[in-house]
Amino acid sequence: MMNTAVIFAGGTGKRMNTKSIPKQFLELHGKPVIIYTLEKFDNHPEIDQIVLVCLESWIPYARKLLSKFQITKVADVVPGGKTGQESIYNGIAAAHRLSSDASDIVLIHDGVRPMIDEDTITSCLSCVREHGNAITTTPAIETIFVNGQDGQVGDIFNRSRCTMARAPQCFYLKDIYAAHQKAKAEGKADFIDSAMLMQYYGANLYTVNGPVENIKITTPMDFYLFRAMLDAKENMQIVGV
Repeated sequence: MMNTAVIFAGGTGKRMNTKSIPKQFLELHGKPVIIYTLEKFDNHPEIDQIVLVCLESWIPYARKLLSKFQITKVADVVPGGKTGQESIYNGIAAAHRLSSDASDIVLIHDGVRPMIDEDTITSCLSCVREHGNAITTTPAIETIFVNGQDGQVGDIFNRSRCTMARAPQCFYLKDIYAAHQKAKAEGKADFIDSAMLMQYYGANLYTVNGPVENIKITTPMDFYLFRAMLDAKENMQIVGV
């Protein structure tokens, strides 16, 4: 059995307002965001290999970073697609080519979620072994409602019953690969994420509570928040907390 992390680093950073550097390659303390993320999986004892999905024109640069920062578990770097769903499929297809066991597990993670932690990865793997999948979540901390017509508020949901889907989203590789194959055959290309795709094809999904700080860096504010959290962790280590 092999555990493969598929790390999606295909975004262009439009919401980050960075004209020349994709958000996953922005640096903090001399290290790109994508490397912070990759290190979490590279250092995890249960992760056997990593597939990196990257903007095609940035693959040579990504390979240089892997060497510079000694990321050793990356088995393949593949180009992203025209959509997020296509990019994830490219990564899963690469993992499938590297697979030789029906019990192999794949963890699909955003390259711009660098605050994922070892315990959550471990819990996700355990949940897949027990239930067949694992969707990382955090509690909803604000009121959620559906937009109504003409600016009106639609249905308001009970916040205590709501959670927010994050990453990684984890499955047996054979299951998520088969679902993507079905979607391609049926021409369905509008799934928001892997959880939505799997639920559409009949899977009962199970959740793992993840850390609140496991944010996705998509805006300048997210980047500043990441920097603050990272600095706070380093300061706590200095004072021995």
